[in-house]
Amino acid sequence: NDRRRPNRFPNVTCMKIITFIALTLFASTVASAQITSRYTDLDDQKCKTLELDEEGGGSYKGECAGVGGYRLHVLEGDLRQSINVIAPGGKEHQLRLWEHFGAFSAVGPKAEWRLKGKAPFALIFRFNVSENPEDASKTTSYLIVAKVSPSLACVTEIIKPSRNQNEEARRAADRSATVPCKIAE
Repeated sequence: NDRRRPNRFPNVTCMKIITFIALTLFASTVASAQITSRYTDLDDQKCKTLELDEEGGGSYKGECAGVGGYRLHVLEGDLRQSINVIAPGGKEHQLRLWEHFGAFSAVGPKAEWRLKGKAPFALIFRFNVSENPEDASKTTSYLIVAKVSPSLACVTEIIKPSRNQNEEARRAADRSATVPCKIAE
């Protein structure tokens, strides 16, 4: 003698569960699909030279195209390079790479922008550092991750060489908005 109250609308509960699962899967797919990458050349042959002083210490400043209204300035002085991020409104943000590495250094040939929709939120680029004072030709190849917004751009992570370095840098870039700026040691 079973006196439980029958569920008059069994399909409604089932439909709610199915709808919830479908929306959750759709939202996670859309969220991950919104993050894309675009690339900028950093090679001095593909960037516009703004300043060049070959006699007084070999300084250089070049402007490279960016995405979403951003531009990059590649700077060189005393065989050390750095990058400044120029926001769409013209504000310049210095990444000050020589504060993180004092040795001779050079940026890689490309920068990877991480975008949500069409808006850049992070930047990844290779940074080759000559850390052996006995042999400047031996370099360590780091990936630098910087968060980017119109009001701020700063280094958030420095990824050491490893087998999964590129994937690790992308994961770091994708969470960079919630990570504080890295202070030079």
